[in-house]
Amino acid sequence: MTTGVLLAVASAVAFGLTTPIIAWAGQTTGPVTTAALLYAGAVVAALAMRLRGTQTGASLGRRDLPRILAVAVAGAAIAPICLAWGLSRAGATAGSLVLNLEAVLTVLLAWLIHREPLGRRVIVAVAIMAGAGALLAVDASSQSTAGLLGALAVAGATLAWAIDNTLTRGLAERDPLQVVAAKGALGALLTGTIAFARGEPLPAIATIAALLGCGATGYGLSLRLYLLAQRRIGAARTASVFALAPFIGAGIAFALGDRDATILTVLAAVGFGCGVALHVFERHGHDHVHEPIEHAHAHRHDDGHHDHLHDPPILGEHTHRHVHGRLAHVHEHGLDVHHDHAH
Repeated sequence: MTTGVLLAVASAVAFGLTTPIIAWAGQTTGPVTTAALLYAGAVVAALAMRLRGTQTGASLGRRDLPRILAVAVAGAAIAPICLAWGLSRAGATAGSLVLNLEAVLTVLLAWLIHREPLGRRVIVAVAIMAGAGALLAVDASSQSTAGLLGALAVAGATLAWAIDNTLTRGLAERDPLQVVAAKGALGALLTGTIAFARGEPLPAIATIAALLGCGATGYGLSLRLYLLAQRRIGAARTASVFALAPFIGAGIAFALGDRDATILTVLAAVGFGCGVALHVFERHGHDHVHEPIEHAHAHRHDDGHHDHLHDPPILGEHTHRHVHGRLAHVHEHGLDVHHDHAH
């Protein structure tokens, strides 16, 4: 649980740092071109990380192709286009905070599709965060029509990323760098083709470099950390912790001079903060049974679930096909590959 939360926090920091820069770049760059450059940067990051590390999960297979295509369309095309268009109109501070709705929508989709259990704490947190999102919509509409449309576009991006997160849960045990590279390449190819067809001009070299850097950090490294977190604590809880990202983006935007925040923005930020805290400090533990299973995924031998032997012994995380016998015990756990049981 602790490792999963820390990975999600690191993912949130890597993503949150990029939002003000994307808002700045969006003033002079088309939204589709912005999306293409972001995910091109993600591919570069995935390739660079592969050179420095080993595979940490099963390889992608043909059966994963439909899911990869779906997450590329939702998360690497629709979402970043909506984000870039919306941030240029809503502003970096308010736009960053609207991104908190991704956690709310991901929790709901994880409950509807994967049947991830929602405790009272999570239900209260989702209600508070939904109310905070409504406050931001009211705030944006009171300032200008463009601000409202921008906030709605960013909200559309959160819905697309929530769908992406829910679909990606089925890829959590795959090698995250392969997932990042495949999703990023398909997304960059799709959005790049659309940008060319629309005749969007190429931005200045400095803007291209900035967006590629944002893509490498916030959409490459961040996605890898996000997948590793999902592997340990499930889609809903990872999204909840990841809701720290908008606060990082909003704080940086405010420090850089985006001072359009009103009292409603501050109240929304407090609401989102309470919701994140409720998620992060939730605990989940009970008697449960693991039925016999044979599968392949990244694992360690000090986690209480993998006691098979190697000759010679293997230390640290590694991946291979292995067998589990029936096991009944009680401990705190997240919704990883071994704890996807009904409640």
